[in-house]
Amino acid sequence: MIEASHLSRQFGRNTAVSNVSFSIGDNQVVGLLGPNGAGKTTIMRMLSGYLEPTTGSVTVNGENLGQNAYCIQRQLGYLPENLPVYPDMMVADYLDYVATIKGIERKERSRAVREALISTEMTSRAVDKIGTLSRGQKQRVGVAQAVLGRPRFLILDEPTNGLDPRQTEHMRELIGQLSRRATIILSTHIMQEVDAVCERVLVLRNGQLALDSELQALHSTDSLILRTDDSLENLTGMLQRLPQVTAVTALGDSGECREYRLQLREGCDRDTAAGNISQCVLQAGGRLYGLEPGVRPLEEVFLEVMGDGQ
Repeated sequence: MIEASHLSRQFGRNTAVSNVSFSIGDNQVVGLLGPNGAGKTTIMRMLSGYLEPTTGSVTVNGENLGQNAYCIQRQLGYLPENLPVYPDMMVADYLDYVATIKGIERKERSRAVREALISTEMTSRAVDKIGTLSRGQKQRVGVAQAVLGRPRFLILDEPTNGLDPRQTEHMRELIGQLSRRATIILSTHIMQEVDAVCERVLVLRNGQLALDSELQALHSTDSLILRTDDSLENLTGMLQRLPQVTAVTALGDSGECREYRLQLREGCDRDTAAGNISQCVLQAGGRLYGLEPGVRPLEEVFLEVMGDGQ
């Protein structure tokens, strides 16, 4: 478990992070979101031990990061947004060098480097100089050095930066595999990335924690989406008379199908509401093509949290 307690960080008179607290359980994949300048990078650097907090503390499995930095960092994989690499080094040599810095024993290094190359699909580029690689390939080298030695904690800053769609999909699959044995903190500007791999999100605003929520809870709404026949003239009135429904909005039609958003009364039983809605469609002489929970886009939640002026 990673626990951040009242973290603050000042740079001169500028406060980059102010009194941020949260805890992350084992094998969770957590998205760290926020606009530029919100404090994401500062938080990640403090969690990785590369930057000391002005106040507050970080503990990893009960051990204080400030007091046991080297021991904890050996269990950590970190991909910063701009990874410093050596363009004249071959990929395999660079990974071997990083493995040495991480304290991986000599007899284990070859296996660790080989695993990292395979997991990031960089085996064919192992003897290429880093300076000759494309931007996406360099990004994969960065991920490879982060996963060296099977770390228990991973901090990934924009891991799909520069990757094409196929490589992005592979990266999502890799993150899913890594989450079986590691706790992962993922910072990204791409909301689809968060939806694809994260189960929880932390949103920073002006250096403070503005939201900490499970992703499923953020997406849920008190509404149902109904798809039925386009020609049912009396259906809207019938739906509006249901005790569980507070509003009916026609969203549009496609061919012979029309879609409605049904706003439900707070606290009502959804199963009962769904049953009554289905009965309305049948009584109106229509066919039920679909009835499912309304989903709130993550972008909408993010903009709401940011408020005006962000």
